[in-house]
Amino acid sequence: MKILLTGGNGQLGRCLQDRFPADWQISVTTSSELDIGDAAAVERAVLAFQPDAIINAAAYTAVDKAESEPENSARVNSAGPENLARAARLIGARLVHVSTDYVFDGTAQRPYQETDNTSPVCVYGRTKLEGEKRVQELLPDAVILRTAWVFSEYGSNFVKTMLRLGEQRDALSIVSDQLGCPTYAGDIAQAIIVLLQQSAAGGIYHYCGDQQATWYDFAEQIFTQATQQGRLAKAPQLTAINTEAFPTPAQRPAYSVLDCSKVQHYGVKLSDWQKALSAVVAES
Repeated sequence: MKILLTGGNGQLGRCLQDRFPADWQISVTTSSELDIGDAAAVERAVLAFQPDAIINAAAYTAVDKAESEPENSARVNSAGPENLARAARLIGARLVHVSTDYVFDGTAQRPYQETDNTSPVCVYGRTKLEGEKRVQELLPDAVILRTAWVFSEYGSNFVKTMLRLGEQRDALSIVSDQLGCPTYAGDIAQAIIVLLQQSAAGGIYHYCGDQQATWYDFAEQIFTQATQQGRLAKAPQLTAINTEAFPTPAQRPAYSVLDCSKVQHYGVKLSDWQKALSAVVAES
């Protein structure tokens, strides 16, 4: 299988490169090599490589910054997927587009299903949802994979931030009223590979960690692992706070647990994030 991968330097992009089957032919592009917001550049890259499938792991993920840079967020998160879908349709390639839990407003009382109404509460979420819609309009057989709370041994993420702050401070205040599912990027990568191998039907799929947690819970697990492994001599004292006590430019969904039943029909295993966290802490 020939795969064109965008966002090759991101957490998911790097984890995909670690896991692609040896007999797959991969063309990896980074944002500096391929601006997916440039329709002509995308078409040239796709026509030149002639992939069987395109995996779009590129995204504008600076959630707070997006509030003051909506055009930049839209270029990557809305126009970018549209350009990839158009180019994929041109040559008959599959497209796997990665999206987010931020397409929901966080007011649900049960895990979100793929068919639930979307109502994003920030620029990042709105531009990601627009990207989904454009992909579906152009390429109905595209696979759209929504995920959440991504962490890995690569790049910047909550785990890396907590480990750094744990070295610098004796006490930390962590938000405890936002609930979601931490998800290891390596497991997302494996899920995408399985979906391509199984020729999954087009549509939206949810994929996230197997256990829900608050950011406070997540931080506790990080510091438990860090102290047990000797990564930190002592865990900082944690104080649980409400979202209102930690204001940010962008509003986050208070509840973003995803129902992942649909994707499991293809043999995809949910992300055992606690097991993955132990390995990530050891490597960070």
